[in-house]
Amino acid sequence: MRNQRIHFLTVLFFGLNICSGFAQSGSREPGVFRTETWKNKPNVLIILADDLGFSDIGAFGSEIHTPALNQLAKDGMILNQFYNAGRCCPSRASLLTGLYPHQAGVGDMVQNKGTEAYQGYLSKHSATIAELLKPQGYQTIVSGKWHVGLVPSAFALNRGFDKSFTLQNNGSSYFNSQPLYNDGRTVTFQLNGEEIQRQDTSLYLTQAITNFALKSLDEIKDKPNPFFLYVAYNAPHWPIQALPEDIAKYKGRYLSGWDELRQERYRKLRASGLIKQEWQLSPRFENAKAWKSLSAEEKDSWDTRMAIYAAMIDRMDAGIGEILNKLKEIKRDKNTLVIFLSDNGGSADEVKNWNYVIQKNGKPGSVNSIDSYEAPWGNASNTPFRLFKKNTHEGGISSPFIAWYPDLIPSGSLNEQPAHLIDILPSILELTGVKYPGLFKGNALTALPGHSLLKVLKGKKEGVNATLFWEHEGSRAVREQDWKLVAELNAPWELYNLKSDRTETNDLALKYPGKVRQLEQKYLKWAAKVGVQDWNKIK
Repeated sequence: MRNQRIHFLTVLFFGLNICSGFAQSGSREPGVFRTETWKNKPNVLIILADDLGFSDIGAFGSEIHTPALNQLAKDGMILNQFYNAGRCCPSRASLLTGLYPHQAGVGDMVQNKGTEAYQGYLSKHSATIAELLKPQGYQTIVSGKWHVGLVPSAFALNRGFDKSFTLQNNGSSYFNSQPLYNDGRTVTFQLNGEEIQRQDTSLYLTQAITNFALKSLDEIKDKPNPFFLYVAYNAPHWPIQALPEDIAKYKGRYLSGWDELRQERYRKLRASGLIKQEWQLSPRFENAKAWKSLSAEEKDSWDTRMAIYAAMIDRMDAGIGEILNKLKEIKRDKNTLVIFLSDNGGSADEVKNWNYVIQKNGKPGSVNSIDSYEAPWGNASNTPFRLFKKNTHEGGISSPFIAWYPDLIPSGSLNEQPAHLIDILPSILELTGVKYPGLFKGNALTALPGHSLLKVLKGKKEGVNATLFWEHEGSRAVREQDWKLVAELNAPWELYNLKSDRTETNDLALKYPGKVRQLEQKYLKWAAKVGVQDWNKIK
């Protein structure tokens, strides 16, 4: 009977008519509040991209066609010094709870490594944005990649969401839910808490995520309640797969190579004022060859990889445009805060070399291919910065960040205030008038380490000079005002003055040993507080 129900849901949801005849959530509606309690309460829409580099959208210097995001930036605000936590699930845990990843229980991935900071699922001492807004009458919806725990207590329906379509894992084929790994790991999708399967006849995943968001907005449009909608696209995370018509738009565009693309994006970023004139373009990644040294056949293959990646972003932007148009259609756009960002920088993953990944070598970009765009193109995605997803150098932790809210956020504005994922939840709570409780569901909540960005978003000067911290699998960093101390696993500390050198090209550690010691002590104190462990001993 259960298998019949899974098949039934699959046919209804992932067929061509995704927005009709769909089983409703069995989750309980929020408690009844007086209508005046909801009056003028803002809606909140967070859109998260996956493995999108700092310069991968048009508003941040890209050649990729992203008109929806470009318009959002033109009408809203860009924060050009916004930070993530360096990787998929740590960033998602931080975004949802307002805590550093280790405090939220997701110091690494979703495998339990034996301590509370590395348990691999959301901590009972954390509360998600949805859990905090729902008791205030908010309708709560999530569509897309979840990836903050594979245990029931961490599922979306148990973490405050009324409606949910979620990818539980780190990634999936964009055309079905067949396994990506040969080590027994499965790909799991859930619809309102029930497992479902995606067949080869299913919608392209990016469109399925968009459609669930659209359908959910249609279902709540006549209710007076405000809403919180979290749209977490899996794009452009590997496997790089896209619709043929989208790939065709970009095939041949990248034959000029990654060296020229980095220069092109760097020039645009400087001209737009998003980066300072004095910041040098970081050197080409050491393991990437000079483009001119490649054969014509190699260039064609690499061009195809980047064309697929660009097509994935193009299709995501189209979906974002559909959602923003839906807000206008249901007359909710004027009172909605929209935030767009990425969970980490562009990736250097080389899945063709991973023996635990199923190798499929069919037509590139199709369901029969499992591939990634690899370090040379990841290096271009993170222009002008160094390194990648999983690293705490700027290339791994810098997000393109856009915020939009008519009559609140100044149109076409740029703010250079350093900020972090831990600041989003406090900002939403201040905007919605919700207090962060000391106790939740009988558990003491961990105090929020971040600060509200509401003044920043209003265009006002903010005097917050918070010290920010990172750690992921031994890669670690601390930023205090303009100074940043950073090191990769088992490597010595590097010191940079980000005011003059945010691209981290001039290591000042030997010149200022006192500053190194000062920042190191602050990092060590924070690491002990949040439960960071020696990665050499726990992996």
